[in-house]
Amino acid sequence: MYKYFISFYFLLFFVDGFSQEQKKDSIITSELDSIVYKTNYGLRVGLDISKPILGSFNDTYSGLEIVADYRIKKNVYIATEFGYENKTSEEDYTNSTSKGNYLKLGLNYNAYQNWLDMNNEIFVGFRYGLSIFEQTLNNYTPNVNTQYFPANNIIAASSTNLNAHWTEVVVGFRAETLKNFFVSFSGSYKVMLSVKQPDNFQTLYSPGFNRIFSTNSGFGFNYTLTYLIPFSRK
Repeated sequence: MYKYFISFYFLLFFVDGFSQEQKKDSIITSELDSIVYKTNYGLRVGLDISKPILGSFNDTYSGLEIVADYRIKKNVYIATEFGYENKTSEEDYTNSTSKGNYLKLGLNYNAYQNWLDMNNEIFVGFRYGLSIFEQTLNNYTPNVNTQYFPANNIIAASSTNLNAHWTEVVVGFRAETLKNFFVSFSGSYKVMLSVKQPDNFQTLYSPGFNRIFSTNSGFGFNYTLTYLIPFSRK
């Protein structure tokens, strides 16, 4: 009889202990589930370093671009790029220089699901671009070279107050390599909406858009280093 009583007592003790462990695990799990990992919201600013690098290897190009974005929702950012470019285009019969300023404004959407407190991005975006520039036809050789019409070089003047409007789709990724310091690479597909042409010549290059082809479309890329100035955590 004592034997059964002792066995029953140990069974109750085991069940009670198991119940306590289950309750403890439930509390821990509940506490873990209730933890909210906050992330920084603020202004991120930096430079596109691809342009100075390109200018150091190419005597016909110089440029500088400042980039910035501001987080307005968990995965949505207002983004902008503004800068200056000076590009000399050498064609078969012409040599021209375009220089001026540009501004691009739009949104980025982060499609990457971060772990815990990570802050990386795989993003897609849209931009509207505006460029105000001048173009100088350095020299022009008519595509004629006969005994009666010799091909003499023609020197032309500058055309000012030119402008171009375009849209672009952006795809890229961004990684936080140090605290609040980011490295990003992106590519873009651009479509020209309108461009003001100079008299008696065609615009070959628009700052911010790059080379203007007959299809009125083109590609671009950015390699940026940025720093986040945090204003709040959400």
